[in-house]
Amino acid sequence: MLDGEDILAGFRPPQPYTMEAAAGAPTPPGVHVVLDRGTVIYVGWTGNLRIRLRQHLTGNRESSVLHQQVGQLLDTPTEAATRQDIAGWLGRREVRWQETDNPEGTMEALVLALKPRFNRQLPKPR
Repeated sequence: MLDGEDILAGFRPPQPYTMEAAAGAPTPPGVHVVLDRGTVIYVGWTGNLRIRLRQHLTGNRESSVLHQQVGQLLDTPTEAATRQDIAGWLGRREVRWQETDNPEGTMEALVLALKPRFNRQLPKPR
């Protein structure tokens, strides 16, 4: 298996996952990864990178698998994590992206290779 750095060679360098980073993302289709101390913890694909990166930071648990998974991690027995809690947690992680004409296929290959903890399920091999 390729190590994470080789497989992400065509991706933009890591940067903090903030609204500023999302605003700087391009609008074409692509794949994005979220990293925690250099380890890929989520892979997603989208038809518009900028919009999707913003959705993960500002959306809700119904709009984003990543938002849902991080929320579950941060929930306590007595209180659900807020949007701000989730955005803050993501802001302490890094994001990278790559424009591609085949975002879904690229995402599937990355999920199978990297097995990120916040992807809901692994795609079935073809």
